[in-house]
Amino acid sequence: MIIRPTTDADRDRILACPVNEPAGLIPPDRYRDELARHQYRPEWTWIAEDAGCILARATWWGFGDGAYPIALDCVYAGGPLAGSTATGSTATGRVALAAELIAAGQRALRPPDGAVPPRYEIALPMGWRSDPAVMAAFGWRRDAAARAGLSDELERIRFEWSPDAGLPRPSGRLVFRPEPDDDVFLDVFRQIAVGSLDVMTRREVALLGPDRQAREDMDIYLAMPGDRDWWRLAYRAADGQLAGMILPNRNSDGAVVGYLGVVPGLRGRGYINDLVAQTTRFHAGRGEARIAATTDSVNRPMAAAFGHAGYRACGIRYVLSEPSG
Repeated sequence: MIIRPTTDADRDRILACPVNEPAGLIPPDRYRDELARHQYRPEWTWIAEDAGCILARATWWGFGDGAYPIALDCVYAGGPLAGSTATGSTATGRVALAAELIAAGQRALRPPDGAVPPRYEIALPMGWRSDPAVMAAFGWRRDAAARAGLSDELERIRFEWSPDAGLPRPSGRLVFRPEPDDDVFLDVFRQIAVGSLDVMTRREVALLGPDRQAREDMDIYLAMPGDRDWWRLAYRAADGQLAGMILPNRNSDGAVVGYLGVVPGLRGRGYINDLVAQTTRFHAGRGEARIAATTDSVNRPMAAAFGHAGYRACGIRYVLSEPSG
C-alpha cells in the first residue's frame, strides 16, 4: 500500500470516489468547483492505494492564495482493505487506514514556525445524535482523527438568516465607523481575545501568544472574498468609548457574519446583540438573501444574539484538532 498526495492525473479517480454516507463527504461538483478556485489542490488531496485501487482519500482545504491548508475537509475510506461496512474487524481496519492517511497528510501539510495546524471539520445536521446513520458516519471518522492526533473536540452551531425573518432594529446605543488602519483593528483583535468564550480563540492564544494569534486571526479575514472596507469599529453613542468591532465578510458560498466581538470591559451589557444586528442590516442592505454564521455551542450569549436577530440554527460543524497543550 502507498500513501501519497495526488496529481492532476488522479482527478477522475478522485471524483469517482463514492459519496454514500450522510456525513463527512464532499460531493464531486463541490470538489471540482473549489479545485478550480485553488481551494482544493492535488497536493492537498491524499490517497492510500494498493495495486491502483484507491482505498482511502483525505482532502484538505485552504484559501486560494494560501501556502498551506487550514482544514481537513473530507475523509473517505472504502475498498478491500478498509471494508465497506461499519461492524466488526472491517470497522477497525477502516479506522486504522484512515488514521494512517490523516496522520501522513497532517505531517506533510503542517505550516512552519509553530503555526496552527489544519483542523478536521465535519458538517452534521441538527439532531444528528438521534440519527444512527449519521452517528455511524461520524463515529469512525472521529475515531480515525483521534488516532491521528486530532483528539480535541468542539461542536459549533451553524446559523442562517433570510429576509423572511425580518431585519433587527438598531438600538441606537452604538455608532459604527470605518477605520482604514489595520493596526487599529489588530489591537482590537487582541483586546477581544482576552476572556473570549470562543474555544478556538483561547486555544490559539495559548499556542501562539496574544500578538501572533491576533495577527493570524486578522489575516484569515483579510484573505476572505469580502471587502476590507466593510469592517467597522463600534463606539458607545453616549460617550464615544470603544465597544467592539464587526467584520462582515463573504466566503465562496455567500455572505457571512465573519467576526465580531465586544471588548472585555463592556461585556454583559447586551452589546453583542447590537453587533449582530448591525452586521445583518449591512449585508441585507447590500441585497444579500442569505447570511451564514457559526458559533461554539458553549458560547450561549453569541447563540442567543443570533436568535434575537432572526437567525435559525441549521446545522453543526464538529471540529477535531490537535491538543494545544
